[in-house]
Amino acid sequence: MREIQVNTQTKKYSLKIGNGVFDEESSYIALKDRKSVIVADSNVTPLYGEKLMEKLRSMGIEAELYVFPAGESSKSHEELIKLYNFLSDANITRNDYIIAVGGGVTGDLAGFAASTYLRGVNLVQVPTSLLAMVDSSIGGKVAVNLPAGKNLVGSFYQPDVVLIDPSLLCSLPDRHFSDGMAEVVKYGCIRDSELFSMLETMNNRKEIMQNIEEIIFRCCVVKKDVVEQDEKEKGLRMILNFGHTFGHAIEKCFYYKTYTHGEAVAMGMVFISEMSCKLGFCQTGIVERIKNLLAKFCLPVNFPDLSAEDVYNAVIKDKKARTNLINLVLIEDIGKVRIEAFSKEKIGGIVYEMLGN
Repeated sequence: MREIQVNTQTKKYSLKIGNGVFDEESSYIALKDRKSVIVADSNVTPLYGEKLMEKLRSMGIEAELYVFPAGESSKSHEELIKLYNFLSDANITRNDYIIAVGGGVTGDLAGFAASTYLRGVNLVQVPTSLLAMVDSSIGGKVAVNLPAGKNLVGSFYQPDVVLIDPSLLCSLPDRHFSDGMAEVVKYGCIRDSELFSMLETMNNRKEIMQNIEEIIFRCCVVKKDVVEQDEKEKGLRMILNFGHTFGHAIEKCFYYKTYTHGEAVAMGMVFISEMSCKLGFCQTGIVERIKNLLAKFCLPVNFPDLSAEDVYNAVIKDKKARTNLINLVLIEDIGKVRIEAFSKEKIGGIVYEMLGN
C-alpha cells in the first residue's frame, strides 16, 4: 500500500492507495464507537455498499446505508434534502461518519451533506470509479448542481481519509473507465509530462491496469501538491480545471445526459488546446498529441454540434467567472499550463469564430 499525506490549512488526512484497502479492517478503525451512514448509488450498492455495511457491522460499528438513484441528475437539492432527513432519522452527530462509496456524483452529494449537516460531520471517501480515485475524492470540493449550471452550490470540505482501492475498478464498465482516463490525461497535460509520455505507450485498458497503482499515485501527487498550495482555488488550483470550463458547458447544453463528465472534459481539453494554439500559446503538435491520446482511450475529441450562443451562455455562468472576467487554463506544452483572464466579450468572439456559427 502507498500512502500520501495531504496537509491543508483546514485538515490533514491520508490517501491510502493499494489493492485490498477497501477490505482491510484497519481502514475503518477510526469508526469504532461511532455511527456511520454509507452513501452509495443504486449501481454501486449491490457491489460495494452492502458489503461495506456488513463489514462495519461485523466489526461492531453501527452502520446504515443510504441509496440514491444513479446518475448526475441525483446531484440535486431534492436528493440532498432526502439525505439530510435520513441522517436526522439515523441520529447522526458531529462525531459520527458519512462514508461516500462511489464515483464523483456520490462523493459530491455525500461530501456536501457532510460539510453542511450539523455544520460538519466526519467524512470518508471510498472512490469506486477511476475519475473519483484520481480527482474528485481528493481536495475537498463538494457540490450539487442547479438548472443554471454544474456545481454552482458547493463548499470546500476535506475528508478525514480517502481509501483508494484499484481492484474496485474491475467492475467498472469500459465507458466509465474511459471517463476517468480523461482526468488522468489532464494531469499529464498540466503537471506531469512523464505521465503523459507513459500513457502514450499504453494501448488498452489491460495495459493501463497493469500500471494502475503508479498512474493513480502520480495523479494524486499532483493534486496533493496543488491543493496544499491553494486549498480554496484562489490561484494555482485553477489549473485543475483544464478543459473543464468548456466541458461543463457541453454537459449543461446536453442537460447532463448525453456525455459523461470525462467525455465532456476530453472535448473541452481539445477545444481549449486549439484555442491556446490559435492565441499563440502552444504549437499544433501539442494539440495533436492530446487528441491522439484521448482518442486512443475511446474518448470523443470533436466538439459537439452546438451553437456558439448556447456554449457562450453556458460558459459565462460558470462558477469560475469573476465579474466581467473568466479565467481559462491554456496549455503551453505537455506538463505546462497557464491561467489567463479573458473578458466575456473576448471569449464570446473566440467561441463564435471557432465554432463558426
